[in-house]
Amino acid sequence: MTRHARSTRRRPLAAPVLTLVVVVVCAVGAAAALQPWDRGTDEPGRAQPTTAEVTTSPTPSPTPSPTPDPDAEFTIVATGDVLPHLPVISSATEGGTVDFAPLLAPLDPWVQGGDLTLCHLEVPVAPAGSKPSGYPVFGAPAQIVPGLAGQGWDGCSTASNHSVDRGFAGVAATLDALDAAGLGHVGTARSQAEADQPQLYTLERAGQSLTVAQVAATYGTNGMPVDADKPWSVSLIDVPAMVAQARAARAAGADLVVASVHCCVEYQTEPTPEQLEVAQEIAASGEFDLYIGHHAHVPQPVVRLDGGPDGTGMWVAYGLGNFLSNQDGACCSPKTDSGLMLTAHVSSPGGFDAEGRAAGPARVTGVEWTAVTVDRKGGHRVHALRDIADGTSTLSASEVAARLARVTEAAGTQAPERTSPLTPTGDAPTVVTRAR
Repeated sequence: MTRHARSTRRRPLAAPVLTLVVVVVCAVGAAAALQPWDRGTDEPGRAQPTTAEVTTSPTPSPTPSPTPDPDAEFTIVATGDVLPHLPVISSATEGGTVDFAPLLAPLDPWVQGGDLTLCHLEVPVAPAGSKPSGYPVFGAPAQIVPGLAGQGWDGCSTASNHSVDRGFAGVAATLDALDAAGLGHVGTARSQAEADQPQLYTLERAGQSLTVAQVAATYGTNGMPVDADKPWSVSLIDVPAMVAQARAARAAGADLVVASVHCCVEYQTEPTPEQLEVAQEIAASGEFDLYIGHHAHVPQPVVRLDGGPDGTGMWVAYGLGNFLSNQDGACCSPKTDSGLMLTAHVSSPGGFDAEGRAAGPARVTGVEWTAVTVDRKGGHRVHALRDIADGTSTLSASEVAARLARVTEAAGTQAPERTSPLTPTGDAPTVVTRAR
């Protein structure tokens, strides 16, 4: 892990200043050699120098101001539950080949415009030799992972109530697939050593090397047993433990820490008392910069809580709803057909202060949300609702407007809506592999 890498070069002393020093030294020496009556006094009877004899020193040019180092800026984009029910898998299958890219493609510009992109893979990958499965015991085809990587996601949180639906073999298959695709992951683990580490991502921006750490946990596993000899395979919500991990990450060089929390009650827009308590404790710790919530399958409010690293607040998205699923009003709450794509803006001041210290830490300066939806009847394609205001062949314009209105109401008024894709501010991040 690396800290800020800012230039420490000192500027050479400006040439006009050196000239002025020489002139002043010479003048002082000459003055000392003169007798009192030769020093330009107005003593009567003594001739004064004419105007032509008076010499003056040139006015020195001002020392140029240094060009300040630019601030480093980037965005973090996060989205809701990736929940491939069997009908979703069927839509991704053609001629025996499973490919999720066509389903995800309408949102490619929105994902690829982010600098660090974090998804939430709610279900495990089916272990080798087993068939994919859906509700209530999930096992996604391994192709879901290269599909997410191809769209532009950098990593996924994996702690959920479905993490051990396929046992420890499913945990291992999921993380192996993410590793093979070059994606980061956190929330489940194949060893105690892996569980003890957050997922790190490093971005190079404006001469700085900035590291983001992600910590993830879930409220439970639906009663599915976690192997007794592998309690570390799924991270359960334990706020003091999460805070300790965040503090250790900062001590090791992380510039920002993101919490991904899978909790608490499905299909409910208002956060539960437990959600409120967990989020406020995380904010009050001062160790986290951003809170990303999952599990409710419906959009929930985006708010700023008291606390955060400087005591100036921390942004919380209680629940981002669904990203890819088979849910809508036909099975569940109508609100399950849509979700939120969260954008967090990060800035890290450039340069040093007067004492040579870093000008300031990296901080989240604001967040935005974008309403996304799944067109279930249109082959489970995902869209930004603003992109399909006129509807699709299977979604009317009035239904699109109704979905946008529901998402807008759920998100609340504290954070603004982002209505167009971003442009990356630099190269893709480096995924730091968690040691095993």
